[in-house]
Amino acid sequence: MTDASMQTPETGRRGTSLTATDERTRKRARAEKRFRLYGIIAIATGLFFLVVLFASILREGIPAFTRTVVSVEFTLTPEQREEAEGTLFKTKAYSDLFIAQLNKELAESGISVDFDEAAIERLLGKVGGTIRAFYTENPDRLGEPIEFDLAASSRVDGYFKGRVSRDTLQDSRFLQLSDLDLVDALKEAGIIKQAFNWPFITGADSGVDNPGGAGIGASVVGSFFMMLVVLVLSLPIGVAASIYLEEFAPQNKFTDLIEVNISNLAAVPSIVFGILGLAVFIQFMHLPQSAPLVGGLVLTLMTLPTIIISTRASLKAVPPSIRDAALGVGASKMQAVFHHVLPLAAPGILTGTIIGLAQALGETAPLLLIGMVGFVARGYPDGFLAGFTEPNSAMPAQIYTWAARADVGFYEKAWGGIIILLMFLLTMNIIAIILRRRFERRW
Repeated sequence: MTDASMQTPETGRRGTSLTATDERTRKRARAEKRFRLYGIIAIATGLFFLVVLFASILREGIPAFTRTVVSVEFTLTPEQREEAEGTLFKTKAYSDLFIAQLNKELAESGISVDFDEAAIERLLGKVGGTIRAFYTENPDRLGEPIEFDLAASSRVDGYFKGRVSRDTLQDSRFLQLSDLDLVDALKEAGIIKQAFNWPFITGADSGVDNPGGAGIGASVVGSFFMMLVVLVLSLPIGVAASIYLEEFAPQNKFTDLIEVNISNLAAVPSIVFGILGLAVFIQFMHLPQSAPLVGGLVLTLMTLPTIIISTRASLKAVPPSIRDAALGVGASKMQAVFHHVLPLAAPGILTGTIIGLAQALGETAPLLLIGMVGFVARGYPDGFLAGFTEPNSAMPAQIYTWAARADVGFYEKAWGGIIILLMFLLTMNIIAIILRRRFERRW
């Protein structure tokens, strides 16, 4: 029986005890602790920047979901409407009636302030036209008290949200310093207030002078129809190509060339696909410009390499024993693939597909090249089929359009649009996780 502490014949030194920790072991342990510390620092740094990013988005974007409105209870009698319709300047007559009612509510609150029709127009826009349009569409509401929630201009909204102050405001055709006295009086009377901005979620883009009326709803619909095209085309084509290349294609120079090109296409900048779509689908095939159909075709070309690569990786992850067992009991090659391999690879395929769709949803450059810019979306499509062919925009293109405009109100809307876009992406990733858990099988 040997003693670990005895001298070794090779070195002439006393051996190290098995229970003692030598310097080299301690050095390796310290290196391992440092590596773990580096990993923790890296994760903490990533989480820190992620928190900063989300906090910045929420801080800048949440104000877009509120707007400043003036709530006035207005009653129009049939006699007043008949008199207003009989004048030469009809909208002015309705505006005068509104101003009289506003003065009455201020007087009831014990507040007196001087203002004219021009001040009301700077604060609320064409009030007379709004009221006249309402009673033209709803003549049965004459004589009833109607509470009108009229959206204030973007500068008044900025005054409530802190973007505009008396010290920085300069008189212009949009807002004057004296108008803020009227705003303060309306606030004191409880007539002007903050409300949830439903038109931002349900509306369409507006002109460059009206950031308060801009909405992202039409662009959301455009993105929806565009993603339908991408899903219907990219999923079956990508999965079929992956199954053939991975399970049936012979290994030769031709298939090697195809695989190399697929990998290269996954790294091609998205703007190249936009140029391709402009040249092929619009200029050559004469498909409707700015239509979600064209946008979907362009994004399908861009998404296919990602889906093919992820699907092939999922098929490779299935153990060869599954194929051998199916072939061993008499199944054909196609039966082994479609009845055994494909169901086991389905979670990875679905995850890769939804990730590819999420990537396509956030692309901007190819959509700008084919004309899917923000100002083409003037409303919702007339029907389901029209949703594919009528000009529309998409959420990332709409956000880019708002961010490029000079008014600070549009910049706020751009941040709000980013929040909605992130909600879509988060929803798609949650669906990917649910589908993965639903179809996941263990072997």
